Amino acid sequence: MAPYRLIFLLGFRVNNPAIFSVSQLNQRAKQLLEVSFASVRVEGEISGLSRPASGHWYFTLKDASAQVRCAMFRSRAAAVRFLPKEGDRVELRAKVSLYENRGDYQLIVDAMKPAGEGALLLAFQQLKERLNQAGLFDERNKKPIPRIRRVGIVTSPTGAAVHDIITVLKRRNPAIEVDLYPTAVQGREATAQIVAAIERANRDQRVDALIVGRGGGSLEDLWCFNEEPVAWAIFHSALPVISAVGHEVDFTIADFVADMRAPTPSAAAELVSQDQSVLRNTLAQYEQRLLYALRRGHQQRQMRLHALTQRVRGPERQVQYLAQHLDQLEMRMRAGWSSATRQQHQRLAQLQQALSHQHPQKRLADQGKALELIRHQLVSAINNRLHTDQISLAGQAKLLNSLSPLNVLGRGYSITQKDDGSVVHSTEDVHTDEELVTRVNNGWIRSTVTRCGNDKEA
Repeated sequence: MAPYRLIFLLGFRVNNPAIFSVSQLNQRAKQLLEVSFASVRVEGEISGLSRPASGHWYFTLKDASAQVRCAMFRSRAAAVRFLPKEGDRVELRAKVSLYENRGDYQLIVDAMKPAGEGALLLAFQQLKERLNQAGLFDERNKKPIPRIRRVGIVTSPTGAAVHDIITVLKRRNPAIEVDLYPTAVQGREATAQIVAAIERANRDQRVDALIVGRGGGSLEDLWCFNEEPVAWAIFHSALPVISAVGHEVDFTIADFVADMRAPTPSAAAELVSQDQSVLRNTLAQYEQRLLYALRRGHQQRQMRLHALTQRVRGPERQVQYLAQHLDQLEMRMRAGWSSATRQQHQRLAQLQQALSHQHPQKRLADQGKALELIRHQLVSAINNRLHTDQISLAGQAKLLNSLSPLNVLGRGYSITQKDDGSVVHSTEDVHTDEELVTRVNNGWIRSTVTRCGNDKEA
């Protein structure tokens, strides 16, 4: 059943077979693979890694019995946080595809990380939580780092860490002695050897503190410093322990348990050694302080001797001294009296001046000036208001005159009214024999209506 299903998916029909070209077949197979395996996770070992100038990565992923070609394009490779190398075991997220030109089945890789890293990180977090609850990270259990005269180093005798530490110590303070407790710092045997080295240093009690560490590496390379036996060995150490594992960004369980963490082995050497230039400066400061103390003591003794010499002189000199002192007191008293009298006179003058300013006549004069100013301002305001009102009245009178009916009468017009004072607007308002009053410019005319008509009848 399965072969027939595959043929159907590739485009064949049992009842209607078709013939494909090789290109068509590879294209249809590629579509089938990419749809069926759009995203898969694969773990294996890198082989035949190639990094051309284009920035793309090409390699083979293999295990004990099979292999598959892989391609990782530049945009995805740039996001990888480590540089893979031949033989690395990695975990890939990829889609299955087919390279049509050769008919090669391959993986198009989207992401890559070291294999097993997730499990190691989980184990790291779980152990960290357990040891934290047990109190191994408690700051109250941290031992202070004393002044170091002899330091023990627990690390590989052939690694870069011991070389870096010794180089820094020679440069900063060659007087510090070093005891090396050699141990493996990577692999299965490293954990037991590190524990044994720490215990041996505590039994010897030859050093003031221990530096436990190594150079940088992957999470797997540093894993021996994440083992629980190493953590307990550091915690139970009577000697202060400085952890110096990997680079500044690397953190291990040993860093959390140790009494002090150094970001690198070189930094650990700087922490335990005081710069000899600082020691020279400190010594020079002590020398200056000692010389100053000697000179000051000598001067104090001379002054004391001089004071004793003055005290044992004859009474005549004492009398002269007392007489001079009496004269000085008299001069100080006279000067004080003169100063007090002068101050009293100044105070009296100030009070007299203040009193003159408060005299009623002066206040009346000031009030009179203020009243005159207010009167002048009132008169000015009244005149300004009258002038403004006169101008406004003239304008209103002019406007009223222009609208007055009498002004219209002066131009030859007249107004006809009935006896009741109503104005005649049309012939329909009057009747024959009705008396009317016509107002003209200089008087009025009474008349009787004899006849009415309109313009057409006139």
